Amino acid sequence: MLITPEHFEELVAQAVEELPDLFFDRLENVAIVVEDWPDHNALASVGVKSRTDLLGLYHGIPHTERTSGYNLVMPDKISIYRRPILMRCHTDDEVCEMVGRVVRHEIAHHFGIDDERLIKIGAY
Repeated sequence: MLITPEHFEELVAQAVEELPDLFFDRLENVAIVVEDWPDHNALASVGVKSRTDLLGLYHGIPHTERTSGYNLVMPDKISIYRRPILMRCHTDDEVCEMVGRVVRHEIAHHFGIDDERLIKIGAY
């Protein structure tokens, strides 16, 4: 299996484009980026010790916590970590599925849905 960084970025873009319009149309002030690995600050922010254990991370203020004072701020950021995802997958199809799942998961956080709720609704 050979997934180039460029192809991986295309998979992330495709996952975003495939979101239902209800969510896609409300993706505002958020940058979605691909990084090879999470850095130490990212790991520490969620209490993860190994960089292979974090597949994506939402950095920002969820929609549910924004107030009328939320303006003129830097964009939120969703990081999708390429190398940890590739380490878990054995086929191109698995990579595509995993990228879609991680993108949807982090976008859910952007909209204020926490891990507990994602588990409850069967998104894990």
